[in-house]
Amino acid sequence: MKKKYIISLAAVVAVLIGVGGYVFLGDYMGNNVEINSVIDQTEEVSSSGSNNNDSSGEPVAVDDLNGNWEIANESSVYWSVTTSKETVNFVNEEVTGNWTVDVNNPTSMTGEGIVDMTALDSGNSQRDDHVKEGAEYLDVTEYPEATFTTTSFSELSAEWTEGSVVPITIDGTLTIKGMEKDVQFESEAVYQNGQLLLSGTTVVTFADFGMENPHSVALETENDLTVQLELVLEKA
Repeated sequence: MKKKYIISLAAVVAVLIGVGGYVFLGDYMGNNVEINSVIDQTEEVSSSGSNNNDSSGEPVAVDDLNGNWEIANESSVYWSVTTSKETVNFVNEEVTGNWTVDVNNPTSMTGEGIVDMTALDSGNSQRDDHVKEGAEYLDVTEYPEATFTTTSFSELSAEWTEGSVVPITIDGTLTIKGMEKDVQFESEAVYQNGQLLLSGTTVVTFADFGMENPHSVALETENDLTVQLELVLEKA
């Protein structure tokens, strides 16, 4: 009887450890960051009519679009990794850079963005420190910044409407840990209330930048890494 009791107690302990481990794993590996698109937010404002300065539907003058723009504080860059459990998002809100727009001549358009990788945040400081400090991952002590420099833009319409989405393809070079990768961002742009909003996505792999796949014994991780730009540009 005593032996049976010990076996039953051991089984309960094993279950509790298993449940506790799963909860810990869910907290450590789970997603805590939701992606907020600057364009989705604009569409919500336009449809609700809650913005007193909203002028959706009005033509936008070419002179309002063309010129030099700076990346504003409301901008973010998201990095997403899909595991066997769910997609985990990291966000950088420390983004700076300059863009030059000329809708009549896309070949003269340029853009650059600098991301402070020390500010990477997934809502779990232990995980963030591991990803940022590990030499097999970002190694932010040695490489504190990631950059994106444009090389070409697709043709753009010279006729824009306030609040309307304009598709745009942006080719460029993404540099992480000092390693360059040619990428293409499938993007959308919106002019709204004096700001130019840009949302674009591309997919790279960990190996592109000399990083290891961050899989664990309990979770598989896809090799793809999704990079999403959510930029608010203001006239310089």
